[in-house]
Amino acid sequence: MLRIILDSAVFVSAFLAPTGAAARVLDHALADEVHLAVSPEIIAETRRVLLTYERLRRRYTYTDEDVEGFSAKLSQAFTLLTAFPPVSGVCRDPNDDMVLACAVAAGAAYLVTRDKDLLVLQHYEGIAIVTPEAFLTLLRSTLP
Repeated sequence: MLRIILDSAVFVSAFLAPTGAAARVLDHALADEVHLAVSPEIIAETRRVLLTYERLRRRYTYTDEDVEGFSAKLSQAFTLLTAFPPVSGVCRDPNDDMVLACAVAAGAAYLVTRDKDLLVLQHYEGIAIVTPEAFLTLLRSTLP
């Protein structure tokens, strides 16, 4: 089974657009068609963005309770990683090194993201870095 990591931007997209590509990737993980691992840091960043970005709050209708429920679902439904190898100085944005460390710790084949600072890498230590749309295309070619 493919092991994957989703970054916080993909989780935010899945939450805000339940029929979009990011949500479909998450649905595959919920259906146990791929193995998704998460970290407390990625969940915390997802939660922070959804709770504090005023432009999102104005554009989309959701409650703090919706965000807390989504965050709890992520923590409970997927493998929660807490130990990571040291990764630093790889990404243009140093905060993204933690996402790479999570992918390495998970033994992920794919890191699914919309973050340009990660996508520009294309690969890291054998992990392909792809958009949700590219990952869905890959899944269509491999799933029965």
